[in-house]
Amino acid sequence: MSGPGSASALDPVPALDLRICPACGDRAERPRAEGAVLECVLCGHRWPFRRLPLFALTGPSGAGKSTVGPALAGRLAGDAVVLEQDVLWAGALRDDIPAFRAAWLRMAAMLHQNGRPVVLCGTVAPQEVEPLPERVFFSDVHYLALVADDAVLRKRLRARPAWREWDEPRIDEMLEFNQWIRSQVPYLDTTVASLDDVGTQVEKWVRSNLTG
Repeated sequence: MSGPGSASALDPVPALDLRICPACGDRAERPRAEGAVLECVLCGHRWPFRRLPLFALTGPSGAGKSTVGPALAGRLAGDAVVLEQDVLWAGALRDDIPAFRAAWLRMAAMLHQNGRPVVLCGTVAPQEVEPLPERVFFSDVHYLALVADDAVLRKRLRARPAWREWDEPRIDEMLEFNQWIRSQVPYLDTTVASLDDVGTQVEKWVRSNLTG
């Protein structure tokens, strides 16, 4: 039974997948947004959504993202959702990096509809995110890299379990990324910093950007 303010069976109901138009059901390959309003490119229907900032905690493997992530989740509990991007690094997505990034952006946008922004921990650069059609779902994407001295990173990566497949050529590639990312986004050096210090600085970065 419907009452004042309730939706009828004929009212369009927004889908959690923001690419899908609630009026005609079309799925947009390139979503269109104006502020916090989406518009269907097929039928012109417009509907509001939560357009929150996304936080990309990036940097080379071994710099501390996976270590600080659990601590950060506790610090930000109730205010943001902290996720590890490698949980989707499986199957066909490993062979299609743009699809992997796009899947994460759609997932983060769905989580944002619950009212809490996402902090995504993983090796990523702005050039891999900003051109994607799903970028339109976010008011901003804030990037912060965790980095460390090359010698320290090499030692950390060599010590990882064999199933993670860190051979020397792959380590060399990651060390190149370690140097390159410093010129792309703000960064924190974790070479000698304590977990608590890094967690405090990352928390401050997130909280200072929660509104946009």
